[in-house]
Amino acid sequence: MKSISILGSTGSIGTQSLDVARWRNYDVVALAAGNNLKLLEEQIHEFKPQFVSCQDALLTTLQDLLKGNEHSQVLTTNELAEVEVDTVIAAIPGIAGLEPTIRALKKGRHVALANKEAMVVAGPLVWEVARANNATLTPLDSEHSALFQCLVGEPKEAIDKLILTASGGPFRTEPADLSNIKPEQALKHPNWSMGAKVTIDSATLFNKGLEVLEAHFLFEFPLDNIEVVVHPQSLIHGLVRFTDGSIKAQIGPHDMRYPIQYGIEYPDRPNIPLEPLPILGEWTFFEPDLKRFPSLAMAYEAGRIAGTAPTALNAADEIAVAAFLDGKIPFTAIPEILESVLEQLPTQALTWDNITTINHKARQHAEQLCLNY
Repeated sequence: MKSISILGSTGSIGTQSLDVARWRNYDVVALAAGNNLKLLEEQIHEFKPQFVSCQDALLTTLQDLLKGNEHSQVLTTNELAEVEVDTVIAAIPGIAGLEPTIRALKKGRHVALANKEAMVVAGPLVWEVARANNATLTPLDSEHSALFQCLVGEPKEAIDKLILTASGGPFRTEPADLSNIKPEQALKHPNWSMGAKVTIDSATLFNKGLEVLEAHFLFEFPLDNIEVVVHPQSLIHGLVRFTDGSIKAQIGPHDMRYPIQYGIEYPDRPNIPLEPLPILGEWTFFEPDLKRFPSLAMAYEAGRIAGTAPTALNAADEIAVAAFLDGKIPFTAIPEILESVLEQLPTQALTWDNITTINHKARQHAEQLCLNY
């Protein structure tokens, strides 16, 4: 029986990871949530984890909820990340998931990584920590899991391109004018059910930019050899082109439980109770429209600048997306804010201290820009 902890247990990846835990009879040792204490309480009742956590501001409330519960001890999320388990599922969204992920790696754990921002803002430093502590990483994002699966057993010198697919989001071709898009429209992804932040990022194609940066650092592969193609059916999740011209593709349904179980069980492929994917139907591919979705181009630019540029871009996006969801800025302001932050904040060398500094400055700058709309 595998033992797991889930950082972000009440989010989309967390709840689907618990589905896999039910199928595979994992020992769920620890659960860390955000502010959804109602769902966390239900998860605690079902899985009886030894350790639980939530946002720091709600820890006292969580302790009160668990009075009389002899199974679960309340820890901070950072403490919970260090608990001894076979696999830590890192699914806290945004840069908030970086420190718990690093703490798990410092303990030499196997981390199944769904928090793409950890790699985006600190990829080389993350690998330094992992290698220094004999920790291992497997990706849970469907696209990075696809690339990971295609790369198994292949020599690095034989790889020509890594190709990520994008659905194109809800506004791939219409409306022509994106300035009047409302949050409820942007939250209707055509294929996937995800959290609000990643769904808005998918609508701007910035999520694909984050995935490009994550692939660059995760696979330690040249940025300009990573491509994006729009595949509206979202059935081919990633492709690898080799130097001999041949291509491998990983294909699967719109169900994150496939890459989740693979990321936990790798290299095994256990049977899971899901219907196999029918292969009939039309599969189409298009180039991404960078004029319509400039956020994707800015992610490439941040990667080329390197240093703390990806940190600044990620921080700006977190602020801009939150402002859009709150109705404070229009949809088209999101890439404008990203561009301004990337242009105006000086890039520094990639160190832990500089990540903290630039993350703070970029958020401040983005917040001030939001006030101008």
